[in-house]
Amino acid sequence: MCKRFISVMASTAICIAGFCAGGPLTIATVNNADMVTMQKYSSEFTAKTGIRLNFVVLPENELRQKVTEDVGLSAGRYDIVTIGDYDIPIWAANRWVSSLEPLFKALSPAEARAYDRADLLGPVRSALSYKHEQYALPFYGESSMLFYRKDLFAAAGLKMPPNPTWYQVYDFARRLNQPTRGQYGIALRGLPGWGQNMSVFCSMINTFGGRWFDMNWRPQFKTPDMRTAWEFYKKIITEAGEPGATTAGYTECLALTSAGKAAMWYDATVSAGALQGVDSKVRGRIGYALAPTVKKSNAGWIWAWSLAIESSSRNKEAAFKFLCWATSKEYINLIGNRVGWAQVPPGTRISTYTNPKYKAVADFAPLTLSSIRNSNYNAPCVEPVPYKGVQYVGIPEFQGLGEEVGQQLAAYLAGQESVDAALSACQEAALRVAKEGGYLK
Repeated sequence: MCKRFISVMASTAICIAGFCAGGPLTIATVNNADMVTMQKYSSEFTAKTGIRLNFVVLPENELRQKVTEDVGLSAGRYDIVTIGDYDIPIWAANRWVSSLEPLFKALSPAEARAYDRADLLGPVRSALSYKHEQYALPFYGESSMLFYRKDLFAAAGLKMPPNPTWYQVYDFARRLNQPTRGQYGIALRGLPGWGQNMSVFCSMINTFGGRWFDMNWRPQFKTPDMRTAWEFYKKIITEAGEPGATTAGYTECLALTSAGKAAMWYDATVSAGALQGVDSKVRGRIGYALAPTVKKSNAGWIWAWSLAIESSSRNKEAAFKFLCWATSKEYINLIGNRVGWAQVPPGTRISTYTNPKYKAVADFAPLTLSSIRNSNYNAPCVEPVPYKGVQYVGIPEFQGLGEEVGQQLAAYLAGQESVDAALSACQEAALRVAKEGGYLK
């Protein structure tokens, strides 16, 4: 632990926390509901430890850019960064973030028992590890699911199956789409970005039978299955989705659904808590179904917004204290008691899903847990692939490639480019990455 000792009487030692190695911790995080709640209640951590905190809260795309630049240059602007499971093996290999194993070993037995690392969900913990060492702690974990308005379905005489196909979803969306009344059949991300439209669309590509590369790293954008996925995405958004879809990312789709303007929404399971929040106009009217499928039965992604310590941080011990607090059972209980049990960070701890208080209000909990446990991170596609990751391709170059493909998808959705032109551009971009990255032999 980080300590500055002051001799008092017979050399009694105390730690003046928060002033160790340069002062307050700077935390870079994303501007979603759970992270905003963390920032709001972080004063509890400061009161407990004396460690002061400075939050830099950014939109998702901007966060990725700024944090990647900071760690790549070892600038040390941030002590703690919010990253996902895509980043962990890449950043760990480049030593941009620190292994947490030495810090865990330094905990006292009582501190280790209180944190209870064995309570972390296995798939999430595994995704945040590299060479058997953990490099981040999960603030919340998620898969993907379909949210739907139970009241609208009942009024229309429709019944959502527990494991719908995308073609069933399309039919429901068409029948429930009433744009003149400000009600859209479905909300889907169209905002370009590898962490925006591509998160949703990648899982759709997989279940339609598509893949980014074959086992020899040959790009697969000019295949029938890939083309079908692209055409379907445009069809469902154009005929039954929200207007101006290319400006709608996660935050916008959440706002649209919370306001009661979307009959369905396919996105992250973590959104369930927000849709049950006190500010949601659809509270108590939302049903849940597994991620829609076509050819592949398990279509849900897996992701964990997690907290890691930059290798260039001079406040690692203090930073680790914050990581442990923000991802602890203590924090979950704090949010449950202060905000509401439906709004606690999901997808991280086994104990959350056995907690009677959580189970009593979180009707979405069993489906969330099932989706996370069944996500196939290692084999995401119908056909075998040489990469890992459901809603991304687990190679360093994907951040740039995903942006390019996301831009092409947005241009196609907006009618600025044909499907043939978009797929050709993606094929060329993927081929360039395969060659320059040394994957294609």
